[in-house]
Amino acid sequence: MEPSSAAHTLALTAHLLLFAWWLGGDLGVFYSSGRVVDASQPRAARLMAGRIMLALDVVPRVCMSLMLTVSALLAEAVGIPHPAWQMAAVLLLGPVWLALVLFLHLREGSAAAPLARRLDLALRWTVIVAVVASASWALAGGRLASHPWLAAKLYLFAFLVFCGLMIRRGLPPFIAGYAALAAGRETPESDRAMAASLARMRPWVLAIWAGLVASAVLGVAKPGGGFL
Repeated sequence: MEPSSAAHTLALTAHLLLFAWWLGGDLGVFYSSGRVVDASQPRAARLMAGRIMLALDVVPRVCMSLMLTVSALLAEAVGIPHPAWQMAAVLLLGPVWLALVLFLHLREGSAAAPLARRLDLALRWTVIVAVVASASWALAGGRLASHPWLAAKLYLFAFLVFCGLMIRRGLPPFIAGYAALAAGRETPESDRAMAASLARMRPWVLAIWAGLVASAVLGVAKPGGGFL
């Protein structure tokens, strides 16, 4: 019998909304970025696409920052407990990561932004390592014996965070090209560099979409049993 408590309902609703907004926001960002690099479009249209892209870009990052915390609460609601120290860490993670995401979105260009970016980068690598280690530990200890698909979802989440880091590595030429466009200093060379940057990021973007869909399939099919 599946749980029907208010806590479960709230956590499941939040989980589903985060998934939908993450994937939908990411699709919007990528589509609008394609219009930004299209040199055949008028400059005003490209700049409008850029403004849309920048406004939407925070949505997937907010969803990523909160997903682990919401997922942990959902697991608790269906009877998959965490050690107290682990639950405390996961509950702290969401607000801290969200604060970094919002600061970088709202205060980009401020004196504190470089430090915030370094903290965000370090946090993401820490999350990747911690999630892989935690899922492996839970599998080895039998804590997820009745919910093996949850471990797969955790590994997928770590992969999605990694894909985001790889996208960040390919971003500087795109940012430089957009800055030139915004300042009215775009050239064929800067446009080509921006388009090439987007092309290098495309496989990682597609991997994120595939990973999100795979995670949704795991959540629906629940191979190996259990409920969530």
